Amino acid sequence: MKSAVSSSLFFHSKNLLKPNPLSRLESVFLPKPSPRSIVKLPSSSTSGLRSISSSSSSSMASSFKPEQARVPSALPLPAPPLTKFNIGLCQLSVTADKSRNISHAKKAIEEAASKGAKLVLLPEIWNSPYSNDSFPVYAEEIDAGGDASPSTAMLSEVSKRLKITIIGGSIPERVGDRLYNTCCVFGSDGELKAKHRKIHLFDIDIPGKITFMESKTLTAGETPTVVDTDVGRIGIGICYDIRFQELAMIYAARGAHLLCYPGAFNMTTGPLHWELLQRARATDNQLYVATCSPARDSGAGYTAWGHSTLIGPFGEVLATTEHEEAIIIAEIDYSILEQRRASLPLNKQRRGDLYQLVDVQRLNSK
Repeated sequence: MKSAVSSSLFFHSKNLLKPNPLSRLESVFLPKPSPRSIVKLPSSSTSGLRSISSSSSSSMASSFKPEQARVPSALPLPAPPLTKFNIGLCQLSVTADKSRNISHAKKAIEEAASKGAKLVLLPEIWNSPYSNDSFPVYAEEIDAGGDASPSTAMLSEVSKRLKITIIGGSIPERVGDRLYNTCCVFGSDGELKAKHRKIHLFDIDIPGKITFMESKTLTAGETPTVVDTDVGRIGIGICYDIRFQELAMIYAARGAHLLCYPGAFNMTTGPLHWELLQRARATDNQLYVATCSPARDSGAGYTAWGHSTLIGPFGEVLATTEHEEAIIIAEIDYSILEQRRASLPLNKQRRGDLYQLVDVQRLNSK
């Protein structure tokens, strides 16, 4: 291995069909002033003009009602427990041997921690082959714990022993007669902090390329997941969840510093969309995005693209890898979030008079 609560989401749009008065304006060309016609104003006058301009800009922003673009209003970005830390992305090979997969993941987590990682992210479906036939066989009863869920028992033990936070990729979860694609978050005390069940199931059909229907075996989750940890407030999505910008926007409005997406994009959509979607989610919401994929196995029934990556709040690729097994160690610096948001103050420029994103779960909990 080399280092390298039920909810639904919707937009509410209004006044979109009103005519734009600016569309009726025509260009006006003024003659270039001669030097003699230029009047210099005293500094006191120019400061007054600046004040008027600032006041006008503030008034215009107020009329746009940016605070109403998120319903309920967006939460302020909370002060994180620490400003800088290292994240470890463990891009793992996955086999049909479940015990081997668990011990292999354990060693990778230990290696990442030994290299300074305070947060470790695992891939989607790291304890099982990625197939509808395998999900029922490898599924675990997470809430029961112990022998009923050896994968999460390992994550709990390691996170406590190493005093790190683990975003445990995802594993098939069994609850009664239902199966979920589930991500477990363990704190540095070994306790289960959150559980995210994949909200958007991977049902696609690209003729001649790939067809996969998760809904044949899996049930969709119903709850967006934001969790406060020792390394900040984190929003969780799994693979196909990253395609839905509304979910990421809601996480940002809930004050997330970082979004983590364990995922297993394929050889058709991976080259086109994997990095693109990560950078879009980070840029639109001005926060960090981390992803972790299984390593590529060309002989498997489902072939993962790989390329686990950390993206910064300006959409920049901070660290990535190719398709082989790898452990990526990279630094996250939350102080950059405020810098980026000050340079591009999107939250103050949204048009709440024209559109709204409604967080149904938060709205109904009031």
